[in-house]
Amino acid sequence: MEKRTCLNCGEPIRGRVDKKFCDDSCRNSYNYQQNAITTNLIRNINYALKKNRNILESLIPEGESMAKSPRDKLMRAGFNFKYFTHLYTNKKGNQYHYCYDYGYLELEGDWFLIVKGKE
Repeated sequence: MEKRTCLNCGEPIRGRVDKKFCDDSCRNSYNYQQNAITTNLIRNINYALKKNRNILESLIPEGESMAKSPRDKLMRAGFNFKYFTHLYTNKKGNQYHYCYDYGYLELEGDWFLIVKGKE
């Protein structure tokens, strides 16, 4: 008869033939470790997206729907151009990058037009 061991701790398993873990604690621990890498990646990306959105929001004056900002001001605030939620191309062919409901359009000379979505 083959000795079965717990996938998490390596201890011998007693009970059903198809058991993979010695107890619920080991099963939970094993599954948490398997999902932790993916969960952390998603959490970090969501954090970057939320931070980008908040930076864009902070650069538009109260009561306005758009503003201009230089690239270095966005970078100093911690804006990460790698992360955005979606793209929008207008009728003129300009492509806006959006972080949820706030978007930006790259202009000439390292300037950006920042807009608030109409939703």
